Amino acid sequence: AGTIGALGDVLQEPKKNGATGVVYFVDHFFNGSDLLDRLPVGADDHVIFVDTTDEPTTDGVDAYVDQVKQQMDGNVAAVVGVGGGATLDTSKAVSNLLNNPGKAADYQGWDLLPNPGVFKVGIPTLSGTGAEGSRTSVMMNQEKNLKLGMNSDYTVFDRLVLDPDLTASVPRDQYFYTGMDTYIHCIESLAGSYKHAMADAYSHQALSLCRDVFLSDDMQSQENREKLMIASYMGGSAIGNSFVGVVHPFSAGLSMVFHTHHCVGNCIVMNAMDDFYATEVKEFRQMMERQDIPLPENVCGNLTNAQWQDLYDSTVVHEKPLINALGDDFKSILTPDRVREIFARM
Repeated sequence: AGTIGALGDVLQEPKKNGATGVVYFVDHFFNGSDLLDRLPVGADDHVIFVDTTDEPTTDGVDAYVDQVKQQMDGNVAAVVGVGGGATLDTSKAVSNLLNNPGKAADYQGWDLLPNPGVFKVGIPTLSGTGAEGSRTSVMMNQEKNLKLGMNSDYTVFDRLVLDPDLTASVPRDQYFYTGMDTYIHCIESLAGSYKHAMADAYSHQALSLCRDVFLSDDMQSQENREKLMIASYMGGSAIGNSFVGVVHPFSAGLSMVFHTHHCVGNCIVMNAMDDFYATEVKEFRQMMERQDIPLPENVCGNLTNAQWQDLYDSTVVHEKPLINALGDDFKSILTPDRVREIFARM
C-alpha cells in the first residue's frame, strides 16, 4: 500500500538513456480525481486519458500512437499505464508501436514484434485481468471480426507498481467481474494440455487467494484487496506461461458481436460452462451467491442467423486456446449447433 509514491524513482532509470519525457495513459475514470496529484508528471510529460467505455481496438491504439508522436516528438523515455486491463493493454501496445514500424493489426498474433518497445510501467487500479503480468495486449480488430493479442515477450511491462490503495474505489460488481478473470485464467490453464510446473504453481496459488477473497464475508477489505492484487499478477503470469481454454474464446465472441466488456463477458460465459468445467462452475456460482453479485441475462436472445454465425466465427478462430482445452479436433466438438446451444444458455 502506498507504493505509487515510488514511481518517480522508478522513472529515473529509463531517463538515463537520453529521452526525458513520460507519457501517462490513465483510465478516464480518474479524470479530475486526486490520483493525478500522486503521479510525478513533469514539464516534458503528457497525460492521455483512455476512454474505456469499450474494449481497446487496433484503430484506437494507432490513433494513440499518432497522438504521442505528435505531442512528444520522439522524446519518450517511458510509457506508464494507470488503470484496468483496457488501459494497461493500450499502454503496452503503444509502447511497442513507438519502436516498431506499421500498425497495431500487423502484430496481432504470436511473437511478431522485431524490436522491444519503449520502457513501460504498469500500475493496475483493478485486480483480475492479469494484464500487468501477461505478455499480451488484447485488441479488437473490427475489420477482421477478431479479438486477439499482441503476444510477445516485448509486451511484458518492464516495471510494475502494485498498490492496493488504488482499488479502494472500484464498484462492487466490477470488482467481482474483474477479479473472476484471474480465477478463470487459472482453471483454464490447469485444465489444458500445455501444462508445466511453473504455470501450475502460479495458478494454484492464485486460485487459493481467489477463494480466500470471494468466499469471505467482505471481498473488498484491505486485506482482500491486497490478496486479489497479488492473485491477479500471478494469474497473468500463469497464463503468460500457458494458454487459456474454452471460456475466453466464447467471451471474445461476445465482445466482437455485442461489445461486451471482457471480464463480465467471462463471467457470463463461465455460468454456461457446465459441460467443460463442472466443478469450477459450481464454485463460481457459490462465489456469486456469497457476494450477492448478479449477471446480465438473456444476452443471446432474439438473434439473427447472421449474428449466430458471427458468434461462431469469432469464437472458433481462437485455435491455440481451444486446442489447449479440447485438442486438435476441437471443431468436431464445437460444431456450429453446439456453439449456438452454449451461447443460447447465456
